[in-house]
Amino acid sequence: MKLEKSGVDQRIIDVLKEQGITDLYPPQAEALKPALSGENIVLSVPTAAGKSLVAYLAIANRLLNSGGKALYVVPLRALAQEKFEDLKMFKKIGLKVGLSTGDLDESNPWLSRYDIIVCTSEKADSLLRHGVKWRSKIKVLVVDEIHLIHDPSRGPTLEVIIARFKALNPDTQIVALSATIANALDLAEWLDAKLVSSDWRPVVLKEGVFYKNEIEFDDGSKKAIKGPVKKSLEMLVDDAVSDGGQVLVFVNNRRSTVSLASKLSALIAEGLSDSEKKELSELINSLHSTIAESTSFGQKLSSCLEHGVAFHNAGLTSAQRKTVEQGFKSHIIKCIVATPTLAAGVNIPARRVIIRDLWRYESNYGMTPIPILEYKQQAGRAGRPQYDEEGEAITIAKNSDQRDQIFYNYIMSDTEPIYSKLGSQPALRMHLLAAIATRFVENDESVYSFIDSTFYSCQADSFMLKQEVDEALSFLLENDFVEEIDSRYMATLFGSRTSALYIDPLSALQLRNALKKSCGKDNSDLSFLHAVCSTPDVRSLYLNKADSWVEEKAGCLQGCFLVESSMAAEEYEWFLSDLKTALLLEDWISEISEDKLITKYNIGPGDIYNIVETAEWLLHATREFARTYNFDCVSEVTDLTLRVHNGCKKELLNLISLKGIGRVRARSLFNEGFKTISDLRGVPVDRIAGVKTIGKVIAQNIKKQIGENEKVGNRELKEFYPR
Repeated sequence: MKLEKSGVDQRIIDVLKEQGITDLYPPQAEALKPALSGENIVLSVPTAAGKSLVAYLAIANRLLNSGGKALYVVPLRALAQEKFEDLKMFKKIGLKVGLSTGDLDESNPWLSRYDIIVCTSEKADSLLRHGVKWRSKIKVLVVDEIHLIHDPSRGPTLEVIIARFKALNPDTQIVALSATIANALDLAEWLDAKLVSSDWRPVVLKEGVFYKNEIEFDDGSKKAIKGPVKKSLEMLVDDAVSDGGQVLVFVNNRRSTVSLASKLSALIAEGLSDSEKKELSELINSLHSTIAESTSFGQKLSSCLEHGVAFHNAGLTSAQRKTVEQGFKSHIIKCIVATPTLAAGVNIPARRVIIRDLWRYESNYGMTPIPILEYKQQAGRAGRPQYDEEGEAITIAKNSDQRDQIFYNYIMSDTEPIYSKLGSQPALRMHLLAAIATRFVENDESVYSFIDSTFYSCQADSFMLKQEVDEALSFLLENDFVEEIDSRYMATLFGSRTSALYIDPLSALQLRNALKKSCGKDNSDLSFLHAVCSTPDVRSLYLNKADSWVEEKAGCLQGCFLVESSMAAEEYEWFLSDLKTALLLEDWISEISEDKLITKYNIGPGDIYNIVETAEWLLHATREFARTYNFDCVSEVTDLTLRVHNGCKKELLNLISLKGIGRVRARSLFNEGFKTISDLRGVPVDRIAGVKTIGKVIAQNIKKQIGENEKVGNRELKEFYPR
C-alpha cells in the first residue's frame, strides 16, 4: 500500500518520505486502519516485518490530531535508545521526544515537557508509582515485545503496567507488538484488541539444517557448501562472508562467544580489503576513547574487531556493546558470535544466521533444549532488508537422525504459548505493595478486582489465584509494609518507601533487619556490602569449583556479617555466592584494577558494572531506611554508596566530585600530593597537566570548576571530558 493512500496525516507522510519510506508492508497495511482509528491492537508478526512503524504511525497521527502524550515501553535500555532515535524524526512536525531509563526513585518532572516518552518497563512502572501528573494525558501506550510477559523477571512488571493503564486510563489506545506466538489471540482478548497476525516478511526466510556439506532447507531446496576449511561452522561462515554477506552465530554461553570469535578471526581476516581494515581500525580507536581502564577482556574484543569479527554477551560494557552493534549495522564487522540475548535486543539483521546450540545448561535440570520461540527469534534475524533477497537460518546436525529431529522439533513447529509469570510470590508482593502504596487498591474487593484484570487471571485457576494473593498480602501485613484499618489497606511509611525505591519487599525486610543488627556495632564496609548482596534483588556471582578461597575467607570473617548463614548445604552455598559478590565490590572500592577483577572473579567488565549499579541502588535504599532504623550509620552508608559508584577508597571522595575525574585520574592526582580540591587552588595549569592521565585539557577543566578560569587557545572550554 502506498502511504499517500493510507489516510495518514500528510505531515507524517512527508517525514517518512525523507526516511525513504513510501510504501507499507502487507501486515502494516492491515494493521493501519484499526491503529489510526484508536482501537487497541496486537500486532503479531515476524522480526523485521515493520511492527514498530505501525506504532509510530498510531502515535504521530493521534497526537497531531488529538493532542496528548504517548508512552513507548520497551524491555531493554539499548532498545529504548534505538526507538528514541527513530522517533526523533517527528521533531520536524512539532512532536518532542524524551527518553528515560534511569533512576527509579525519581518522578522526573522534566518528562512532562515531551509528547512522546520512551522508557523501559521498570521505569514506566516507577513513574506510575510516583503518581506522575501527566499520566492522564497519555493517549497511546505502545508495549514493544509484549511476548516477554512470559519472562519471569520482566513479565510481571510489563503485565501490571498494562493492567493499571486499563483501569486508570480506559480511553488510552494500547498498541502491543509481539513476535509470532501460538496464543496471540489470548493476549488480544485480554486487551480487548484487534489481532493482526501474519507470517509475512520483507525478506524471505529459509530455515535449514547443514549436514555432510549440504544445507537442506524447509522449502525443499538444497545448497552445497564448499570451502577452505573442513569444520561445518567455519564453512558456513566463510561461504556467506566471501559472498559479501554478514553472519550472526548464536551459541549458548559467554565463554563460547569469545573462543569462537577468536577462532573465526583468522578465517575472516584473510578476505578483508585495505579499506575495510582501515574502517575497523577507526572503530577500535573510537571504542578505546570511551574506556576508562584497559582490560585483557577489552583487548580480546579489539583483537577480534581488528579481523572483522566480534563477540556479544552480557559481559560487555554498554559502550562495547554499542560499538559492536553499530559496527555490524554499518557493515564494518562481518560476523558476530553472540548469546541469545542479542536476538531479543536491538535490530541487527544478517544474511545468514547460524544457530550452533539448540541445548543449554539449566541449574537443577542439566542440559535442556531451548524453547521454539527462542529459536525463532534467533532465526528471525536472518535477512537484511534492502541488501538481501532472502535470509538463511541454519542449524548444524551431526547425523541424519538429528537433522530430522531439528526439522520436526524446531523448523516445522509452532512456537509455544506464553503464560503470565505474575503468580510468583516475589512478583505479587512487589506489585501488590505498589498498588496499595499508590492507593490504586484499598481493600480485599479492589485487590481481587485488580488481579482479575491481569493476564494472570485469564490463565490461572481462581482458587489457586486467591490463595497466592492472600499469601502475598499476609507477608506484607506481617512484616509492617501494610496495615489494615477498618477493612482498608494502607501502606506504612516503611512500605511506601520500599515501593518508591522499587525494590523487592523481601530485600527491604532484609536490609531493615541488617540495620537493626548493626546498631552499636563497629561495622566494616564488607558488612553492608554483604547485606545488600544477600538480597533477592542482586544476582550473585556463580560459585565455581575453584572458589574454595571464598569459604576460607568466610571463616576469617566470623562476626562481620549482618546476615547470618545457614549451615544447610544449599543455603550455605548461596551465602558463599553472596559473599563472593560482596568481595568483588570490596575489591572494586579498594581500587583493584578491572583487569585483575575480571581474572580473579572470571567475569566480564559488563558484569562488574551491572553488579556495581545494583549494589549502589540497594545502598541508596539502605541509607533511606537507616534514617529510621539506625541513623548513626547514615553518613557511613552515604560514603560507601559514593565509593561503590566510583570504585575508589574513601580518601578520593573529595577529588572525584570534580567532573571528568574518575578513580584513575583522582588516584594520579592524590599520589602527586593533590589530596583535596583545595590543594589544586593556585597551582599552575602546566603542573596539573603534567600529572599522569591528566593532560592540558583536563587540567583546564579542573581550573574552571574551582573558579580559576583558564582559556584554551582563544576560547573558553565549554565541555568537560569523561574520564
